[in-house]
Amino acid sequence: MLSRASGRCLLHQGRRYVYAAPLSTQTGQKVITLDNMNPQVKKMEYAVRGPLVIRATAIEKELEAGIEKPFKTVTKANIGDAHAMGQKPITFLRQVLSLCSMPSLLEDSSFPEDAKERARGVLAGCKGTSLGSYSDSPGIEIIRRHVADYIQQRDGQPSSWEDIILCAGASEGIRSIMKLMVQHENGIRPGVMIPIPQYPLYSASIDEYDLHQIGYYLEESTNWGLDMAELERAYTEAKKVCHPKALVVINPGNPTGNVLPRENIEAVIKFAHERKLFLFADEVYQDNIYADGCVFHSFKKVMKELGEPYCHMEMASFMSCSKGYMGECGLRGGYAEVINLDPDVKAMYLKSISAKLCPTTLGQAAMECVVNPPRKGDPSYDQFISEKSAVLSSLAQRAKMVVETFNSVPGMSCNTVQGAMYAFPQIHLPPKAIEAAKAAGQLPDVFYAFQLLENTGICIVPGSGFGQRPGTYHFRTTILPQPEMLSTMLEKFREFHTSFVKRYQ
Repeated sequence: MLSRASGRCLLHQGRRYVYAAPLSTQTGQKVITLDNMNPQVKKMEYAVRGPLVIRATAIEKELEAGIEKPFKTVTKANIGDAHAMGQKPITFLRQVLSLCSMPSLLEDSSFPEDAKERARGVLAGCKGTSLGSYSDSPGIEIIRRHVADYIQQRDGQPSSWEDIILCAGASEGIRSIMKLMVQHENGIRPGVMIPIPQYPLYSASIDEYDLHQIGYYLEESTNWGLDMAELERAYTEAKKVCHPKALVVINPGNPTGNVLPRENIEAVIKFAHERKLFLFADEVYQDNIYADGCVFHSFKKVMKELGEPYCHMEMASFMSCSKGYMGECGLRGGYAEVINLDPDVKAMYLKSISAKLCPTTLGQAAMECVVNPPRKGDPSYDQFISEKSAVLSSLAQRAKMVVETFNSVPGMSCNTVQGAMYAFPQIHLPPKAIEAAKAAGQLPDVFYAFQLLENTGICIVPGSGFGQRPGTYHFRTTILPQPEMLSTMLEKFREFHTSFVKRYQ
C-alpha cells in the first residue's frame, strides 16, 4: 500500500514497510509527524520485539480464529521469558511477594516463618508499611543494604549500600547510566563500545541518545571469545569519528552464551583503564553457568583484586530478577552497583533518577529474595535449593540438547552454550536462498526466519538484529522451552532447515 502523501517508507531488519499517512496528517492537522518527530526514535531498533514477533502474534490470532496452518501453536523462542515458556516460579519468592502485597497473610500459619521475616523487613522499610507507597528513588534502603551484603559475600570485597541503585529491571539501570554520557563536544559524539553480536538494548539506547556505536566483534572460532587485538582495532578506528567514552561487556554473553575467563576480564579492565573508558558490566546471567570449567567472575571483584590503579576505575555492574533461576521478567526488578563516580556526577545521577519517582516496589521486593534467599536451617531452605537446582540443572541439559541438535544438522553450526539462556548458531545459506531474500526485499537471515515462522510456528530473532560479521548469517534462539517442547521445536528446526536448503539448492 503506497502512501498518498509521499510514498514514505522505513527499513527494519531488511524488510521494507510503507507508512500511509492518515488524511489528517496530510492536511497538516497533526502536531507530531514522521517528518518532525525525534529522529533518534525513528532510528532506534529493538530486534527482539521486531516484525517477526508482530507476525507471530498475528499468527496466534489466526490460529485462534480457526485458520489452518501446518502447525498448531506458535513457539516464541525470540525472548528470554522463562515463565512464558513454562518455568514455574520459585515458591519462596512468590510467598514473600504475597505477604508483602497482602500483609494480613502474615497471620496465616501456612506461610513459613523465614518468608514472613523477609516480608516484615521489606514492609518496615516502606512508608506507611505498605508496598503501595513510593520508595526513595534509589530504592528501599534495607533492600539496598542487603544487595551490598550479597555482593560483598559473592566477591569478598567491600560494597557500600549507597552505591546500590535499585531499578525496574537491569535495562532501566543501564539506560540511566548511559544517559549521563550524552554530551557532544565540538559536534563530535561520545562513543560506546559494544560487543558484536550484542543485546539490542545497547544499540537501541545508543541510537536514542545520539551516541556513536563502536562495535567490536567477538570471535566465533574461539566460542565467541573476546580478542584484545579486535578491541584495540575497534577503538583505534572509532577515535577518528567519535570520543570513545565507555566499554560494555556482557558476561555471560547474550546472545552468544559465552563465559569470560578471568584472564580475559583482567585484560579488558587494563584496556579500559589505559584508555579512560567507563565500564558497563552486564552480569544479569551470573547464575546461568553450565559448561564444565566455566566460572563466573564479576568485573568488580577482579578490578578490586588487581589493586592500584585499577581499583579506582568508574564502573557500573547490573543484575536482574528476570534471568538466573528466577525468571521473573514481568516484575521488573534489578540493581546497579555504581562505583567510583565523581561525587558531583553522582549527585546529578541521583537527581536524574528522582524524576522517575521510584522503581516498582514489587520488583524491589523480588530483588530482596534474590539477594537474601533462605539460609541453611531456615524452614524454606530445602525447598528453595531443590527448586533452584532443578531449574539450573534443566537449563544446562537444554543448553547441551540445543547445541548437539544444531551441530548435527548439515548447514548449521553452533558453539557451546557455556552460560546465559541462548544459542546463536550460524546458518550456511545456499546462493539461491540469498537471491530469493534479495528479491523479497529482506536480509537473508530475516528471510530465513520468516520462512521458519510461517512453516513451523517457531519465532526466532535473525542474527542481523544483534550484529554479525559481514557474509555470515545467524539467529538467536532461547533454550527456555521446557524439555518436551524444546525437543519438538528442535526436530521441527531439523526438518525445516533440511527442506529449506534442498529447496534453494
